[in-house]
Amino acid sequence: MCAVRRRHGLATAGAGATLADARRPAAVLADGLRVAVLGYNCVGPRESWATSAKPGCAYVHVLTHYELDHASPGGPPRTYTFADPDSLAAMQDDVERAKRAADVVVVGFHKGVGHTPAEIAMYERPVAHAAVDAGADVVIAHHAHIMRGVEVYRGRPVYHGLGNFVTVTRALTPVGNDSPERAEWARRRVELYGFAPDPAMPAYPFHPESRNTVIASVGIGRDGEVRAGLVPCRIDTHGRPVPVARESGGEDVLAYVRDISRRAGLRTRFEWTGDETVAVHAEQEQQ
Repeated sequence: MCAVRRRHGLATAGAGATLADARRPAAVLADGLRVAVLGYNCVGPRESWATSAKPGCAYVHVLTHYELDHASPGGPPRTYTFADPDSLAAMQDDVERAKRAADVVVVGFHKGVGHTPAEIAMYERPVAHAAVDAGADVVIAHHAHIMRGVEVYRGRPVYHGLGNFVTVTRALTPVGNDSPERAEWARRRVELYGFAPDPAMPAYPFHPESRNTVIASVGIGRDGEVRAGLVPCRIDTHGRPVPVARESGGEDVLAYVRDISRRAGLRTRFEWTGDETVAVHAEQEQQ
């Protein structure tokens, strides 16, 4: 598929015929600036990962450790997640190499705990920060199907999860699903994540809070200055993303982004710069 896209003039990143191909950045020229884009899967499944002889995606291998913090075997454990050091170093090598050849490096991560408001898992900030430390100018994440907070680390924006945008599917709809496996997963999702999809939106079987979403807006000057922002949006009843102005729902979306950022421990300041755009700043520069 990547080869087909490339033949049609579309740059691809994060997947390829081999692992080396998947780790190769997409390179584009934008307003005279050389932009490199890299992408990595942090959540699996492992079957999707590329090898030297198998197509698939580039990845950062995240490990999960469970530990009981009380004397009740079988009780709820505490969960620890962290990136495998070799895998993390390989990602950083890619970013450093891309930065030597490009003016701007954008790194995307498929990461996060699905369908769960606000939560940023233990591994997520260290992995994103490692990308910035290696030279990334922007980090953008996806996967959870619900928004995550935004932070500015060393002057570079990290969008920990942009949530849903053009995301409609009947694969996870519990009613009228002709696949027993998908129907069972739809049932299990209610148990795991504590919400039932809105029956009035059969093509949008996601958390009700996921209807708050944003478009990331990043400006990068020729002097390397990065200006981070966002455009608040709402998913309408047809599953369509719609930008919302400040006085017509945008303030509510921004309040949600502020709240989930605060709950995740991110020290971020958001300021309206017009009726439809918001600037993102660090409250306190993080080193």
